[in-house]
Amino acid sequence: MSLQSGTKARYAGPLWSAPGFPVTARRRYPPIMALRSDLPGDNVPGVHHRYVDTRGLRMHIAEAGTGPLVLLLHGFPECWYSWRHQLTALAGAGYHAVAPDQRGYCRTGGPEAADQYTMLHLTGDVIALLDALGEAQAVVAGHDWGAPVAWHAALLRPDRVRGVIGLSVPYRPRGSTPPTAALRASAGDGFYMIYFQQPGVADAELARDPRQTFTRVLYGASGDAPAVVPVVPPGGGFLDICAEPPASGLPAWLTSADIDAFAAEYQDSGFTGPLNWYRNLDRSWELTAAWQHAPVTVPALFITGDRDLAIRAPGGREMLPRLRDCVPQLREPVLLAGCGHWVQQERPDEVSKAMIGFIRELD
Repeated sequence: MSLQSGTKARYAGPLWSAPGFPVTARRRYPPIMALRSDLPGDNVPGVHHRYVDTRGLRMHIAEAGTGPLVLLLHGFPECWYSWRHQLTALAGAGYHAVAPDQRGYCRTGGPEAADQYTMLHLTGDVIALLDALGEAQAVVAGHDWGAPVAWHAALLRPDRVRGVIGLSVPYRPRGSTPPTAALRASAGDGFYMIYFQQPGVADAELARDPRQTFTRVLYGASGDAPAVVPVVPPGGGFLDICAEPPASGLPAWLTSADIDAFAAEYQDSGFTGPLNWYRNLDRSWELTAAWQHAPVTVPALFITGDRDLAIRAPGGREMLPRLRDCVPQLREPVLLAGCGHWVQQERPDEVSKAMIGFIRELD
């Protein structure tokens, strides 16, 4: 059976079963955090929290509204809370908006082994979440690290993704060189993603004072801060490249309560699970060899800020018209003036409007 993009259908179980593919016992991972109801972010009006079983991974989700499903995948170092504005906006527009804490993050937690965080695991979690919610299809949106997961979910399972929205990170087809080798060649060993490869180092740095970590990371990569040079200085750490807010305080889009919410989500879980995503760059590249240069063929939207690092970099703006070469159904990219990396938090109304407009085209 073929599902058209505008079809609303409930999903009641596996799409297929066949001889040679027996049902196996579900692997269960102990959650990093117990069920909580007293975290600072849990008071967002209209947003409800629960756990769902995504094939053995006990996944925490925040959700709002009813209607066609829209999945919202956060980036690093974030959690469901980074979608707080879109959860309520999408619900008000007639959609069921669901923002999970992804594998390794916050209330979801995940396996200890670093090799359990490849792109195949991450996209597998997206499909398992669809199954757990009883949905055949969804629009999948992702920001930062969540964007590659959204793009790859659309690439690998176009039958389940009726539209994809990438924020800040465009789709990049698999290239011919392992990612860490390419990054070292272009940016050197100090590039932050290479710094993250060292087990335990960034983990300890970021966990030392979560509130300070989120203050510097969220401000430092925003459109309100000086341009970021993403190279860790010799003997320094990742936070050394993130500017501190001025004495006048945080920008209007970021409150002290927001910092408290992020810090509380990470207080018990730490940063190792999220950093394991970076530690699988090469392994994911190896596992996706069958999709070398493959296009994403579902309807797509890309939203970014003109002060995002990727756009500020040489050739960044020139990249935008070429995105359709590998995403043929891409709509006109949305470029937000004066906006940095945290687009859905810095410009919530504009981002929500663009997302809703795109999704309504698919209904």
